[in-house]
Amino acid sequence: MAVLPLLIALLSIIFFASSPLAKAAQYSVLSYGAMPDGKTDSTKAFVAAWSQACASTQPATISVPKGSFALGQVRFQGPCKNNAIMVRIDGTLVAPSDYGVLGRAQNWLIFEHVNGVTISGGTLDGQGAGLWSCKNSGKNCPRGATSLEFSNSNNIAITGLASLNSQMFHIVINACQDVKVQGVRVSAAGDSPNTDGIHVQSSTGVTILNSRIGTGDDCVSIGPGTSNLWIENVACGPGHGISIGSLGKDSQEAGVQNVTVKTTTFTGTENGVRIKTWGRPSNGFARNILFQHAVMTNVHNPIVIDQNYCPGEKGCPGQVSGVKISDVTYQDIHGSSATELAVKFDCSKTNPCSGIKLDDVKLTYNNQPAEASCSNAGGVASGVVQPTSCL
Repeated sequence: MAVLPLLIALLSIIFFASSPLAKAAQYSVLSYGAMPDGKTDSTKAFVAAWSQACASTQPATISVPKGSFALGQVRFQGPCKNNAIMVRIDGTLVAPSDYGVLGRAQNWLIFEHVNGVTISGGTLDGQGAGLWSCKNSGKNCPRGATSLEFSNSNNIAITGLASLNSQMFHIVINACQDVKVQGVRVSAAGDSPNTDGIHVQSSTGVTILNSRIGTGDDCVSIGPGTSNLWIENVACGPGHGISIGSLGKDSQEAGVQNVTVKTTTFTGTENGVRIKTWGRPSNGFARNILFQHAVMTNVHNPIVIDQNYCPGEKGCPGQVSGVKISDVTYQDIHGSSATELAVKFDCSKTNPCSGIKLDDVKLTYNNQPAEASCSNAGGVASGVVQPTSCL
């Protein structure tokens, strides 16, 4: 009868190995030579730890302990042999202080073609101030690197991460499906150029929750090809607001649809909720957009649609935007504008905005009702709407 206990033992081993309780393979970057001194280049150690974790056939955890780790560009390449890699960061990853090292690279840390990767905790220090100074002085400077990008990846989570002083964008989600960004803190100077907090493009099923973003450009920017995006409980400021666009830079371009932005605060920002398109021909669109439960405090342009974006007046003067904007709802938006014009719908002559809805909007300027301006915009207002609707 000794066969029965043996069979039970075998079955329990098989069950445990296939269950979520099976212990993940552990890979500490220290085991591969990383040094938490903030000076020693630990790039090769991080690459080696990733290679092992990616090659593992069981779930894997890469651990980055407390301390400061100096890193050059790191490419975390997939596909991997498992779909459950946790990168647990208790320390700080520090980019080179010389912006020339990464300035012409597009990225500092990039994950490509991965599935089921979670980044938990930690701080990314992009050390971007030197490059910002160069750009603000008008010199010929490199473009700068994005601190963290996920590209062509699925089932991604970024939780509890802090991103400081990126050279360019802090976090980019490009061509991904099913991404959850939660409890993220983004921080850069209010005059730091092109430092978008979170940029989403060509992606579907992205959720951004419970995050605080203060930077020198858009807190969240939403590029072409984005659909089913949910943003909730985000505090923005300083920065340029939460922006859809700019869209319509290319004549052939994927549209943006099914975007919800709810329970947000904007403090001292250049814009609140914005849709921005180039003033030139394009087949792009933005539709089915909901901006709900927003509080504005001293925001220069709380509600704005700008379809005449033409930086430097190059490549578009005298043309009109081909991007079609429709079914955009602004619901329960309250607070103060830093300018008299709190609501501005400047839509395309040839593709007027349609289906714009204002519901329970109250924005003041110097404790007085603010003003609204509409060009080529159609829609309805309901509930209390101040400034008086121009739709």
